[in-house]
Amino acid sequence: MPTNDRQPKRQRERMTQEERKHNPGGTMRDAANRSSSGSLTDLVNSLGWKGTGILILVLIAVTVIISVW
Repeated sequence: MPTNDRQPKRQRERMTQEERKHNPGGTMRDAANRSSSGSLTDLVNSLGWKGTGILILVLIAVTVIISVW
């Protein structure tokens, strides 16, 4: 049986998931804001797997471009 302190946490998580479904551009902005004051885990969780993949590809491309230059 869930305790009282876990129920608000689940409700917040459910609301966050609904927000991400309805406003994908906002989650990217939130991810950028969290990255300036949060941890890498917060950034990756808010971007999702597609956003994280794109971020990794961009970092690899920048590294290759800098090393060639």
